[in-house]
Amino acid sequence: MAENGAATEEQKPAAVNMRVLGQYIRDMSFENILAQKGLTGEPKPEISVQVNLDAKKRGAENQYEVIIKLNIESKSKDSGDKLFLLEIEYAGLFHVENVPQEQLHPFLMIECPRMIFPFLRRVVSDVTRDGGFPPLNLETIDFMALYRAEIQRRVEAQKAEGTPTPQA
Repeated sequence: MAENGAATEEQKPAAVNMRVLGQYIRDMSFENILAQKGLTGEPKPEISVQVNLDAKKRGAENQYEVIIKLNIESKSKDSGDKLFLLEIEYAGLFHVENVPQEQLHPFLMIECPRMIFPFLRRVVSDVTRDGGFPPLNLETIDFMALYRAEIQRRVEAQKAEGTPTPQA
């Protein structure tokens, strides 16, 4: 009976092991354009957020660096004047084990950003507040939808490249 139980244990895949080893701001720029230009009044802001992700294998075994890159631009709804621009690259260092190779890329691009996003949200809030604006509390980012959209974009791009262009 014990032998049968041991055989069952051996068949189970090893549990995924992920640890955040560290996180930090890789690069950041905040421009208070409103103050630079001396614009006055109470502008009604319109916020635009662009998100990009990157992941790199590090030298140590099972270690990866995952980077969330945000480009946040605020414009006045009324005049279209830029109010501020925030560009930030926020990175997390992760130790990841027991993820099958074919699932590693989606894991790094979905689960890892999910882990560090709350900390990035706090940094963005603090920077915009310290820059003289109301704190910007970013909406939660659906990293799975972002990943799927990028995969779809790549498939469309490959189809476009593979399709012969019509002769004029």
